[in-house]
Amino acid sequence: MENNLMVSSTPHIRSKETISTVMLDVVIALIPAAVMGVVYFGMRALALMVISVVSAVVFEALYQKLTGKKVTVTDFSAVITGLLLAMNLPSTAPFWVPVVGAFFAIIIVKQLFGGLGQNFMNPALGARAFLVASYPTYMTGAAFVPTSSGVIGALDATTTATPLSQLSEGTIRTLTQQDYINALIGNVGGVIGETCAIALVIGGLYLIIRKVISWRIPVTYILTVFLLTWLFKLAGIAPNREPLYELLTGGLMLGAFFMATDYASSPMTPVGQLIMGVGCGVFTTLIRIFGGYPEGVSYSILLMNLCVPLIDRYTAPKIFGEVKKK
Repeated sequence: MENNLMVSSTPHIRSKETISTVMLDVVIALIPAAVMGVVYFGMRALALMVISVVSAVVFEALYQKLTGKKVTVTDFSAVITGLLLAMNLPSTAPFWVPVVGAFFAIIIVKQLFGGLGQNFMNPALGARAFLVASYPTYMTGAAFVPTSSGVIGALDATTTATPLSQLSEGTIRTLTQQDYINALIGNVGGVIGETCAIALVIGGLYLIIRKVISWRIPVTYILTVFLLTWLFKLAGIAPNREPLYELLTGGLMLGAFFMATDYASSPMTPVGQLIMGVGCGVFTTLIRIFGGYPEGVSYSILLMNLCVPLIDRYTAPKIFGEVKKK
């Protein structure tokens, strides 16, 4: 027979999606928040993003070259790590900080554990936690916020505490409609990529519509923070906290849509993803209200990253035809 049928091994389902196309979608989704970061924090923010992305790509290429592995920087995964790292930095950070952070994210967290898909935690968040612990002066404290000109980086820019710091310290007594609008559009203090909530939501919705990520983790994460904050406020435990304002400020939107959903460090099962979202929300709320650190998103996601193997183990579907052990 001339027309022999060639049957390959499973799986037989084919998709046009590749690692590069998926990662490129994430880069596209991050563009609105990155642009708003430059709008509010000036060209210094753009410089930090460029340095961080270039450093991440260079470190990955060098490591793979030195270890004899295939160089895979064209899959955009290192670009995403570098961009997310920069978006987690204050605009006042020295230019060497993203270089150190990129080295830790790419070499320590990602490559030494096997490369793409083998990292047990989100590389950008792991690097951020390392930088906060190593260089707290550069990573925490006051941040640039817009002045009357409305443009960060102008000569009349000032520094002040972030909204979450003000809530923790009790310096914000009554929130006005303008406060919510400022938080929504990004006219508040914070790190480069976390201030503009509406840009992050647009990017997150793009990823959900494109089916790059599932809705389960971000939606349950955000809802859990809202409900717990509302309950603590209702009980009089945290009377100065405003649930909606908690969602719009800090790194919640950035973390929920772009970092808690990392493929390698998040659960594979639908039930596991719901557990991941709820767990992140619980830890974030507890750290914000009872912890000594005003923001809890990074450490919450990292804590839940460590629980992912256990979550996957107990939420994995039963094998068809499996016989129960006596």
